[in-house]
This record gives sequence, C-alpha cells and structure tokens, in this order.
Amino acid sequence: MKQLSEERTKLVFEKLTKYMGSNVKNLIDRPDGVYCFRENKDRVYYVSEKILSLASTVGSDHLLSVGTCFGKFTKSGKFRLHVTALHYLAPYAQHKIWVKSSAEQQFLYGHHIMKSGLARITEGTSQYQGVVVFSMSDVPLGFGVAAKSTADCKHADPMATICFHQADIGEYLRSEDTLI
Repeated sequence: MKQLSEERTKLVFEKLTKYMGSNVKNLIDRPDGVYCFRENKDRVYYVSEKILSLASTVGSDHLLSVGTCFGKFTKSGKFRLHVTALHYLAPYAQHKIWVKSSAEQQFLYGHHIMKSGLARITEGTSQYQGVVVFSMSDVPLGFGVAAKSTADCKHADPMATICFHQADIGEYLRSEDTLI
C-alpha cells in the first residue's frame, strides 16, 4: 500500500467533493481515529491508520486489499468511484434524490432515473451535480449525476431522465468478481 501522489490525491478529493461538498473533511477528521487514503494496484482504499500499520507486516504481493475500496484509477488517469464507497458518501451527501418504490428496481438494474420515478430531490441541486440516490425509506441505493436541476425537474416530461446512473447496490451481484 502506497501513499497517493499529490496529483492522484487531488483527483480523488475532487470526485468526493462533487458528491459530498465540504463534508469531505469529515472522512479524514474522525473522532474514532485517523483515517487515510492508500493506493494498491490503481485502486484507492480508505483505511484506519491502526489497521494500516497492521497490514504493513504483510508483503505487498500477498496483500489483496485493506480497508474499503473507494474506487480506482482508469487507464486514462481518471478516478472512478465504486459502489463500495456508498456507505461513506450517503451520510454526508449534500444533494440527494429519493425514488418511488416502483422505480427502485429499475435503478438497481443499472437504469437511469426518469421523472416518473422521482419522489423528491434536494432543493438547489444543479445540473450535472453528484447525487446520492435513496429509497423512500432512506436506504441508500447508489449514486449518480443529476441530468436536470431541481427547477428543471418541476417542468420536465414524465419520461425525461432526471439522474444518470453511476453505481448502485445491485452491482454487488452483477460485478461481484471485479469489486475487490
């Protein structure tokens, strides 16, 4: 596990800021200890420094993962969040979308959210803003990018796309072998 370079750290925090805003600092400054981001084979892990010190006793060629995988760097150098980061994004998300129970299954199959499936959206959400998607019972289902702003959603056609799908908890089953 190696430290992220300054350039890669900037890419990770830019992506997290898109979804969490200024709440990103809550990931690092936690009351239960010091947490950090580490990289192993182009994947970024969020891990406690206590666990990181224990993992240092394992050789890097034998270490598969440690902590929570937040995402990976693509071959083109961009950072892509994984659904495994949802547990940390959801409580601190600034912009949220709630879907009707009839649209939950479609979202969990990897489809975009249509206006007909939209129950609520956070006021002030701008177009192309990162959003966390919740069920009506406040269970985080995944995250995406707002296709329309809050104001545009009010006047949109029922079949208009409101949120572009990025990741959902259904990926645990669909992409089981690649989420490690």
